[in-house]
Amino acid sequence: MIHEAMILEYSGRYLALIEWSASIKQLILMALLVNIFFPLGIATDLNPASLALSLLCFIAKLLALAGAVVLVETSNAKLRLFRVPDLLSAAFVLATLALLSTFLFQ
Repeated sequence: MIHEAMILEYSGRYLALIEWSASIKQLILMALLVNIFFPLGIATDLNPASLALSLLCFIAKLLALAGAVVLVETSNAKLRLFRVPDLLSAAFVLATLALLSTFLFQ
């Protein structure tokens, strides 16, 4: 989310270039991750059939990783949202103790 705060002052072509570069960076990192840790389906021949199968495996691996990233990000956002009442209750208790301490120790 730091990325989003850095681009608040851009618009138009410059914003499009920044978003495009962020997408390319994420694609490259995901491609490295799936090919290093899951080397299944990498073509060893240069015939069209093995290249097509390799491309299909690569796209399937990228889609699986993208689905996992989406699942983790949405579950973290929901966990943070469900923690808000706990944080608010702790803030209320601390504010009440501060108020009581100002009246008791004057």
